[in-house]
Amino acid sequence: MLIPCPHCASLNRVPDARLGDHPVCGRCKAALFPGEPLELDAGALQLHLEKSDLPLLVDFWAPWCGPCRMMAPAFAQAARQLEPRLRLGKVNTETQPELGSRYGIRSIPTLVLFKAGRETARQSGALTLPQILRWVEAHL
Repeated sequence: MLIPCPHCASLNRVPDARLGDHPVCGRCKAALFPGEPLELDAGALQLHLEKSDLPLLVDFWAPWCGPCRMMAPAFAQAARQLEPRLRLGKVNTETQPELGSRYGIRSIPTLVLFKAGRETARQSGALTLPQILRWVEAHL
């Protein structure tokens, strides 16, 4: 599988069978799966959508949003449980409004699941950890 490093953005090839072995980046030696959602800007989102072989689950949120802040710990826990099967990322729609517009985000929080660079599922509203896990399983 081709996996971008969340730290230096270099591309790494990792055999499917080795994903669970805590792979590290060949360039910067950082963990490829840090166990937490990545903060994504336009460039990082594009990199993970276009170059990664992993599905990507993105939480579109804003710091002033109460439900977003309530869901943040559950989303972070989901990253620890779902990696390395998929990558989790967060897009702050306050600092990245163009991404919110590009993906038609009308309410936050909104989860969007991408596979092979294309949106495959969307869910608006705050979810608990069990709800996030069930929703992802239903759409993977």
